[in-house]
Amino acid sequence: MWKKPIFKKLERGMNNLPGMTIIIVIILARGLGLLQGWEWTSFDGLLHLRPLEARDERIVIIGINESDIREIKQYPLSDAEIASLIQNLQQYNPRAIGLDIVRDLPVEPGHEQIVKILQNTSNLFGIQQVLGLGIAPPTALPATQIGFSDALPDADGRMRRSLLGTYVKNNPDYQFSLALRLAEAYLIREGFTLENGQKDPKTMRFGTVELPRFFAHTGSYVNAEAGGVQILLNYRNNHQGFPTFSLKDIKSGNINAQSLKDRLILIGMTTPSVPDLVYTTTVFSSQVKGEIYGVEFQAHAISQILSAVLDRRPLLRSLAEGWEYLWIIAWGLGGIYLSHLTVSPIKNLLAVVISCLILIVIGYLFLLGGWWLPIIPALLALGLNGIILSSFYLSYRSLLLQLAGRQQTIEETLTIIHNGPLQTLATALKKARNKENEEIIRDLEYLNQEIRGIGEYLRQDSLHPSESLRLGSGLILDLRHPLHELFYQVYSSTLNRKLPCFTTLKVKIRAFDPISTPLTLEIKQELCQFLEEALCNIGKHAQGVIRIDAIGTEKEGWYILSIQDNGTGKNVISECLGTQQAQKLAKRLKGIFRRERLQPRGILCELSWPLLPQKQFKLASLMAFIQHKLYFKK
Repeated sequence: MWKKPIFKKLERGMNNLPGMTIIIVIILARGLGLLQGWEWTSFDGLLHLRPLEARDERIVIIGINESDIREIKQYPLSDAEIASLIQNLQQYNPRAIGLDIVRDLPVEPGHEQIVKILQNTSNLFGIQQVLGLGIAPPTALPATQIGFSDALPDADGRMRRSLLGTYVKNNPDYQFSLALRLAEAYLIREGFTLENGQKDPKTMRFGTVELPRFFAHTGSYVNAEAGGVQILLNYRNNHQGFPTFSLKDIKSGNINAQSLKDRLILIGMTTPSVPDLVYTTTVFSSQVKGEIYGVEFQAHAISQILSAVLDRRPLLRSLAEGWEYLWIIAWGLGGIYLSHLTVSPIKNLLAVVISCLILIVIGYLFLLGGWWLPIIPALLALGLNGIILSSFYLSYRSLLLQLAGRQQTIEETLTIIHNGPLQTLATALKKARNKENEEIIRDLEYLNQEIRGIGEYLRQDSLHPSESLRLGSGLILDLRHPLHELFYQVYSSTLNRKLPCFTTLKVKIRAFDPISTPLTLEIKQELCQFLEEALCNIGKHAQGVIRIDAIGTEKEGWYILSIQDNGTGKNVISECLGTQQAQKLAKRLKGIFRRERLQPRGILCELSWPLLPQKQFKLASLMAFIQHKLYFKK
């Protein structure tokens, strides 16, 4: 039946079920956010591995460092210092100046001076904070020259997004970030104005470049805060992405005027003593590993917009969620294919490793083009299916080869029996019929049927391993039944066999207690064969036997199976094959086997073994149940 095409397809489908289960588990894990941290780490790592980029000369950072603070001997910097710095910078005709320093309160001396500067400098932009408790902007600046500096860290503290605009409580006006304000001020001189998106009306665009809006499930994110207009931040990969000067450089005038002319200038703190740090492992940093200054973060946010509009540098985006899961499923199916394809563990491992490297390279190349693909779940689906399933299928193939070898051995043995003993038996039958000896003919015909029946049973059992045992009487036992029930069947079936010494039998005593500990199918089979062997020995050798006692009892943590007769006959205590098998069985059960003569007549054949303690019994019950199921499936 299983050779039919429809059943072959069903069998292949069942073989692929473990692989599909792995894919489903990975998809569920990703949907629950269990892989989010790993995906963030791989995303940062691949961005970090990108080729180094040139500095963005359009943006200049004026970093007030520790040396500047020591020279001024004041922190926060006074309004007079800030006003003087802005005046000095205006001499170089910058396109816009962003003051990334909080100025919600006066810092004397020089407050009146900075108020006048703020009121009369149309290309100056200040900051506020709109999230949380918030920080007010400089009161002297108009609303169109104010941008917020808030950022949204991920659960691991890293910054991967840039918030460009949002609504805030108790304020009907839409708020824009400092980065967007400065990018707009620069691009408007290039002929690009800020407008709503066309494909996505809720996002922003400059000319034909539409900023891809961040959603709650963008990339590896799961139920992320996606309020306002956010975009993934494509950091510029360089040891120093922007020209940077100190306050001292500006004061001394020791600077090339062309370095600041028509540039976007950002003023901020660049000293570790001032807690204005942003955590990211995406870019190289000349300061603390994994950290950049807040003013550098603003510069990266501005630079990615300018570069996208003016240089066609890619903005980061991800596939739609459905396409991401199709991507994962495709690589998982690839792992299933590899597990079926290879026949050597080493070749399989090599194929999986090469496939994983190809996957990583594809993800890296797509990231260079601005597409963030789900690499980690795809790697898990590919690797687990490719390695774990391969081990499963290699074991399965090995089992099939063993079964094939077993089948071949049985077929060869049956051929030898057919061409040898059965031919001799056929000749003996022919001679017996000529002499018309009915008793011999009957015995020989029974022997002929018995040998052929055993051969057919072995052939079928090798093709379809089952939970059964064929006794010498022809009875087939279902080994899933309790052992004491099997003992009763073995006893009754064996004593009904036409063995010579059973003809004098008058008393048959049997009693088998249930066994309170689990046993494997193999042990059950051997115990039934032990009982059959002991009873057959009585039927063949115990001349004049009148009584047979077959008792199975549980006593003091041991199970004792004893077979006793009162017949006479030749000595069967010798080390025959049956005795050797019984001794091996006792050793496996960590028990005791003994066979001895009784006085005045009879033989005792006894096998006893310890039962498991209660704690081990529960574990053994589970293991036996699993083994039964696996054996049945096999």
